[in-house]
Formats: sequence, structure tokens, C-alpha cells
Amino acid sequence: MENSIRTTRTDDGSVTVTVLGEVDFANSDMVAQGIHDAITDWSPTAVRVDLRDAAFIDSTGLGALIEGYRTAEAKGVTFEVLNPSDTFRRVLSVTGLSDFFGLIDDRDEEPSRASGA
Repeated sequence: MENSIRTTRTDDGSVTVTVLGEVDFANSDMVAQGIHDAITDWSPTAVRVDLRDAAFIDSTGLGALIEGYRTAEAKGVTFEVLNPSDTFRRVLSVTGLSDFFGLIDDRDEEPSRASGA
């Protein structure tokens, strides 16, 4: 199976995990493990999960993000989700996970996090 994530470290000590394609039952474990490895292997100050290139995320994909959040929280690492699609943003809002994932309600306050896919 093709890798569903790409991980990069930035000069500010943070790590960006870019999610690619669909995240569903078939590969959500790979996404969760990729976020976990980025945190535990690189000890970043923050981990940002970029969903710009995620075409679809189901409930198991949401579970992978929650696992990533829990790993980050346990290690004292800031966890943010960037560029969710409008549909996925609504899911995060309805489930109450927007605050956990560093999303804000007003898109005009911080457009880089709210551009959608």
C-alpha cells in the first residue's frame, strides 16, 4: 500500500505531517503510527497535521487524529490540524474536537489554518 503521509521538519523545531489521499479503515493505522513516530522520533515543539491533500477522512481517520493528539499531549507537544476541508471542519466542530486540534471558528482570524481542501 502506498504511504498515506509525508513528514517534514521545519527550522522552528516543529514537524508537519501531510496526509495524502483517503484516510479510512485500510490505512488509518498507518496515519496514526506516522504521527506517533514523528512525535517520538523527532521530539518536536509542535506537530501540525496538514489535511490539504486528504481527499476523504472517515471515522477511523478521525480516530487516527485523536491518537496523534493523545501522543502529542502525553509528550507536551502542541498539536494542530491544518487545512481541513469544509466538510471535515464541520465534523470536527460538531464533535467538539476543533479546540483540541487547534482550529478556530472564525476563518478570518487565521486564514492559513482554515483554507480548506
